[in-house]
Amino acid sequence: MLKKTLAAIIATTAMLSAGVALADRPGAGWITIEKAIETAKTKAGYIEVYKIEADNDGYWEGEGRKSDGVVYEFRIDGASGNVLRDQKD
Repeated sequence: MLKKTLAAIIATTAMLSAGVALADRPGAGWITIEKAIETAKTKAGYIEVYKIEADNDGYWEGEGRKSDGVVYEFRIDGASGNVLRDQKD
């Protein structure tokens, strides 16, 4: 029984570790997450950013609300900081 429990714990730990290793992360030379949020607010008109995360394709992707009360999605280039997409969710 102890061997089965220990094996289950090891297997679970290995799977969780693999998930963390595969998580998207900002690349070298990217703008900071704070700068990406600032860009969404100043250049794209967001008043509130709910979610933002790094994407494997080199973008900050997120969603937030504009002054019209509608939720939008945005994509910001990780290196240049340019807003590449801004559309209703």
